[in-house]
Amino acid sequence: MGTTPEGSSPRTLAEALRSRDDGELAALLRARPDLLSPVPGDLTQLATRAGTRASVVRALERLDRFTLQTAEAVAVAPDQASYATLLALMAGDDGNEAVEAALPRAVTLLRTQALLWGGDDRLRLIRTARELLAPSPSRPSPTGLGPTVAESTAGMSPGRLQEIIAAAGLPTTHDPVSAVAGLTALFTDRERMAALLDTAPSEALTVLDRLVWGPPYGEVTSSPTPPVRWLRDRGLLLPTSPRTMVLPREVALHLRAGRAHRTPEPVPPTVEPAVSALGEGRPQLVDATAAGQALTALTTVEDLLQDWHEGGPAVLRAGGLSVRDLKRTATALDTTEAMAAFWLELAYAAGLLASDGETDERYAPTPAYDEWLTLAPAARWAELARAWLTATRTSGLVGSLDGKGRTYAVLGPDLDRSATVETRRRVLELLAALPEGTAPVPQTLLARLHWERPLRSQTPSNTLTSGHPADRASGPVDLRSKIASWTLAEAESLGVTGRGALASHGRALLSATPGSGEGSPELGVADPARTAASVLTPLLPHPLDHVLLQADLTAVAPGPLERPLAETLAVLADVESKGGATVYRFTPGSVRRALDAGRSASDLHAFLAAHSRTPVPQPLSYLIDDMARRHGHLRVGSASAYVRCDDEALLDEILADRRSQPLGLRRIAPTVLAAQADPAGLLTGLRGLGYAPAAESSDGDVMIARAHARRTPPRTPPAPVPDGPPVPDSTLLGAAVKAIRAGDLAATVALKPVASDAPQPKGGELPRSTPAETLATVQAAAMTGSAVWIGYVNAEGSASQRVIAPVRVEGGFVTAYDHTADEVRTYPLHRITGVAELADDPS
Repeated sequence: MGTTPEGSSPRTLAEALRSRDDGELAALLRARPDLLSPVPGDLTQLATRAGTRASVVRALERLDRFTLQTAEAVAVAPDQASYATLLALMAGDDGNEAVEAALPRAVTLLRTQALLWGGDDRLRLIRTARELLAPSPSRPSPTGLGPTVAESTAGMSPGRLQEIIAAAGLPTTHDPVSAVAGLTALFTDRERMAALLDTAPSEALTVLDRLVWGPPYGEVTSSPTPPVRWLRDRGLLLPTSPRTMVLPREVALHLRAGRAHRTPEPVPPTVEPAVSALGEGRPQLVDATAAGQALTALTTVEDLLQDWHEGGPAVLRAGGLSVRDLKRTATALDTTEAMAAFWLELAYAAGLLASDGETDERYAPTPAYDEWLTLAPAARWAELARAWLTATRTSGLVGSLDGKGRTYAVLGPDLDRSATVETRRRVLELLAALPEGTAPVPQTLLARLHWERPLRSQTPSNTLTSGHPADRASGPVDLRSKIASWTLAEAESLGVTGRGALASHGRALLSATPGSGEGSPELGVADPARTAASVLTPLLPHPLDHVLLQADLTAVAPGPLERPLAETLAVLADVESKGGATVYRFTPGSVRRALDAGRSASDLHAFLAAHSRTPVPQPLSYLIDDMARRHGHLRVGSASAYVRCDDEALLDEILADRRSQPLGLRRIAPTVLAAQADPAGLLTGLRGLGYAPAAESSDGDVMIARAHARRTPPRTPPAPVPDGPPVPDSTLLGAAVKAIRAGDLAATVALKPVASDAPQPKGGELPRSTPAETLATVQAAAMTGSAVWIGYVNAEGSASQRVIAPVRVEGGFVTAYDHTADEVRTYPLHRITGVAELADDPS
């Protein structure tokens, strides 16, 4: 535990940090990276920054349950308590082997993070942490303990104190201080306290039982009941206001058998595996299930973006997608609104979907979507999985209300939660810790997460919770548990897990830390995702180059199709059902769509013959030939709109049809009809009457109707919102520790005494000397090889103190080894404010 010998305990946190080696300082900065922004100038600045409220709250939020319980126990212990006192508070009078075994680790962790300092004989919790965790008049301790006897009796009259100690059987004293000390000694003496409670009425003991585990406050009437009066008279309950009494901390600890917590939790809960009746071979079944779901995920995202191929819904003025458009998207994808929101957010996080930025702003696929389509299926899945793993946008919030009563919209603002990435990744890590092919019991997984980050799992109203402002205003919500539950569902839908267990490609995806690895030129994904893609590839079915045509004008695709085949078939036929096999249906409208796209009847016959494992059914051939024969017989163009046809009898038939009256048709030539409708409306109306007109250009040529691909300008995916500063790497840590050490040396170095009439530099001030004295001192130091302390002002006007060892002085410059920067530098002499000799050479 790093015991400090008695008598040598540091007086301040800065002194405690100064006694640490470089490795221990690096561990502190790694555990609390917010202390590095910017790099502290010295260890005093580091200690001051480590005690700020924001930094302490962040550090406490990252403690596990038992380490937090240890900090809470130190907060209610006497100031500068010993390790033995802390152990007694954690294990109680009867002891607890698990607590005794886990406590050294918790104390070491608190010391590493500079929340606790001092030797084992004088443990000190950092002041800000004590203020947050210790009880106050407005807030009891998280342990449920109230104030001490000394705190509860502050301001009480001396006469009343004498009455209390007399009723408790103690001798009267001459002053309040000794009276309080005597009462405290009584309440902390197990034998004397037990004897006092043996004389208490049973009803009084019942009152104590209700308060012992907190909250320690209780309301009383102006005429308390006899049991309450008995407790009040003996100081077992002390007044905090005319209508409120409190159970003193010492009394509560006696009733708790010395324990600060009702249930210490030194051991993390075990994530229990779910019972399965699948027998052997479960890992293979999990991989197969997850791979099938991964393929479904790809199809869903492709269907979504293909549906928005020519431009998606409009962007709300406040940002995001309207509820109506979300419902339409869910219907088109044949899924729930919550899952539709997930797929939309996933496509957005992967950079495949964005707003176009036009005046009439709409959503559309990005150019990256076209690049994504060219990748192999496993690589496309890896892109989606990587984006999901690192995204902070939380689709589960869609549909709930923010702090102002507004509904969170999919693709809208305020959906980022910085805790999402950590929670999502931790869920997958816990799944990976189970045997392969094993799913967890969800409740045990949530319990483990709650133990690891208890403060982050509490309600937003908690004083230590620093979640999203909207969450703090929305009432009691265990957001971390909700994110964990959403993660389990999303991982299953995405194919990271199968049957609740982590698949092999999911383990590969988790094999490296977020953001590690460079992009892969052939796959366009990070290294872990590329590994996951290689694991997933053999699990996916090979794309097929054929379908099975049936006599009922349908085609069955028994698996995923090659992209050119799938794209052409999607134009020629309508998707009727999906599942293990996709069923396409050929209709007059779908065949006309292919003809409008420029395909001829011979092209369609050749396409079907080339890609069908069964003979082309005669009804399908008749359908294509019939639609091709009728297609373009009528021509619609713009006059305002007209219909022309070489067959006058066909025009007579159209005019005679009562259903054509809304089109406002009239004959202007034997082969031409004029219409009041616009060309698009006229085309739709005639098709509704059963005809197959074709649009023509102003030159009289048939216009080929191809889908217009609408794309946004190049967009970058949304950047995840970081959960505080990133963890520094070893290089940055080493440089930061050197800079802090050097700055501390410059701030604390001992100087040689100077003449009494010379100005003495004070702490924090730059040394001052004349130019002649500065030049003479650095020249002498260069000759003797000694170090000096200088004040320096750079070109931007920033002042600093440095310890340098001059090597050469010439041309108005001094070249020296800078102990502060740990490198050789050159300084203009006119920017040195002053110089002072050191009592001891730091080198």
